[in-house]
Parts: sequence; structure tokens; C-alpha cells
Amino acid sequence: MSSIWKLSVYPPLWGRIILIAAVVLFAAFGGFILYWDLASPQSTCASCHEIESSAALLVESGHRSMLCKECHGTAFSNGFHSLVEKGMMVVHHFSGYGKHNVRLSEVQIGAILENCKRCHGMEYAKWLSGGHSATYSAIFLNKRHNSAVQPNADCLRCHGMFYEGSIADLVSPVSIKGPWKIVNSEQGTMPVIPCLTCHEIHRKGSVAVRADYSDPKDIFYKSFIQFPVALFYDRYEKIHREPGDLPELKLWEGERRVHVSDDSHQKICVQCHAPNAFHQAGTSDDRTPRGVHEGLSCLSCHANHSNDPRQSCVNCHPAISNCGLDVTKMNTTFFDKSSPHNIHSVSCVDCHTKGIPKKKI
Repeated sequence: MSSIWKLSVYPPLWGRIILIAAVVLFAAFGGFILYWDLASPQSTCASCHEIESSAALLVESGHRSMLCKECHGTAFSNGFHSLVEKGMMVVHHFSGYGKHNVRLSEVQIGAILENCKRCHGMEYAKWLSGGHSATYSAIFLNKRHNSAVQPNADCLRCHGMFYEGSIADLVSPVSIKGPWKIVNSEQGTMPVIPCLTCHEIHRKGSVAVRADYSDPKDIFYKSFIQFPVALFYDRYEKIHREPGDLPELKLWEGERRVHVSDDSHQKICVQCHAPNAFHQAGTSDDRTPRGVHEGLSCLSCHANHSNDPRQSCVNCHPAISNCGLDVTKMNTTFFDKSSPHNIHSVSCVDCHTKGIPKKKI
């Protein structure tokens, strides 16, 4: 009995060596994790040459006061999955695999979206209420659309910019005859247009600051000019493009050149809401304003995150129109979606078929 007791209290030499080694390794590992969690990004993440360029961009961005882990998480953010993911980064580093091609996967982008809403709760809520939050199931299992247009690779240019496979990997069958299904059921609930479609976290920008109240009359003139915050993610090149780098839309109504707004963000909208190959207004997904609204930007009417246009009329119109009518009750698609007068192209002659009456003074 005494020998057994002594063995349990005082293990053999090899047992003590293993125990001490385990404690030292655990302490070293814990200390390393604690250091990595508390130290500045310049001493941790940014010290890797694969991430150096991203780190350099971050210090000039509007998010420069944030730590990398606040968006990207840590090795333990999602339990064992995160640990394996971060571990594979180390393996790839030493094996040389993909060291010049470090990009977030679509799953990682989905995780970052969850972090975005911690600070941008209102923008997230508006995005969630609008059309741009549609899921893969909502887009690619739409019977009406799939029966008319076969799902194809170009769909992913706007609906699935970060999807890493082909259209055949996503939906089956690739045909106008269903029933259709999402090949990977978990993919079905993911958004096709997440935040990073139009926003780049590391993009150069200024941190918002309080105005100088020393001379209230001069606040407008002293305020700094913000960089445009919206970009366009090019699925094929896998880069975000500045609005100014996108081509100007040349649009025609028959043989007449349509005047298009010079708002730089309009160029982003038309990358997806584009006309046919002949650039004829109103074809395909084009919704460029014409008629009485020609020259207006999409954002003149549509809220940037929710796409909601319902409060836009009062921004330009008085209580009544030149006809003496409430513009929000006129027979256009703004008031009734079955109206023959599309709000994007409505003109005076659509209603005044016998000529536009003179304004009553």
C-alpha cells in the first residue's frame, strides 16, 4: 500500500520529466497566445510578408484604429475550425503554397459580415431589408427566372462575386427545366451580395471627426471631403475597382443619346443593372433614369443600403406637381407596380397624349 502511495505522489523520473515538459510547453503556448492577442498588429499579423501589403493599406484606412482580430478573429474565435484554419496558414507559409495569393474565402467573408454589423448596425439593418441581401436560394431557385433564362456563369458576376466554384458546382441542373436545387445546402442561406461587394475594409479613408464649432458659419467650408466609400468587386480579376476606373455608360434610346448622371457611384450600379450589348435604354436590367428624371443618379432616389425610394420624391418635388397632383399618387410604378408608366422612364406625354398643357399661373 505504501509503495503504491509513494508512486502516485512521487512519479518516476521519466514521469516527472514529461510532466515538467508539458507544463513548460503549455505555459509557452499560453504565453505566445496571450502575446499574440495583446500585442500590436505591427508586431504580429503585419510582420508576415504575405500580409504586409494589407497591413500597409489598413494604416491609411478609416479602420486604422482597430486591431486585426476585431474583424478577422483569433485562432480560437470559432473553436477547432479556427485553430485548424490558422494552423494551415502556417503550413502554407512554410510550404510556399499561395503565399502571393492571400485572399479571404467566401465563408470567411460571411464571418466578417457578422463583425461589420457590430459597428455598422443601422447600415446592416437597411441592407438586410433591401434587395441586395438576397441569398443564393432566393436567386438561383427562382422558378420564373430559371425557366426563362438558364443559370449560367455570368450570373455569378453580380450574384455570387465571391463564390469559388462554377455554376455547375452551385446549382443543379444547369437547365431551363427544373426542379432546381443548391448543390451544397449550406450555401443556400449565404448572401450573394455581402458588404465586401461594394466596400473594402482596408481602403484608404479618413476617420470621422467632430466639426470645428469655433465659427459655426464656416463649418461647411472647413469640413474635409470624404472619399467615395463604394467600390465594385471584379469577380474575374478578384480586386475592388474605384468608381472612377469604371467605364462611362453610353446609353441610347433608339438613335438618341441618353444623358446619364456623372455621379461616380452610378458607374457601380450599371455594372449589374446594365443594358444589352447595343446599349439600348431599358433593355436587360437597365434602369437608368429617362423621361422627366433623365440625368438623375440612382442614389437621387434610392437609399444606398436599403435601396428604398419611398422618401425620395419629397427631396425634389413640392407637395404637388405642375399638374396640381400629388406626385406620389400619380399612375406610375412608384404608386402601383402594375402601372404601364415605369418611374424610371416616365415622361409627360405618357399621360398627356394630346400634348402637354400650359402651366396655370
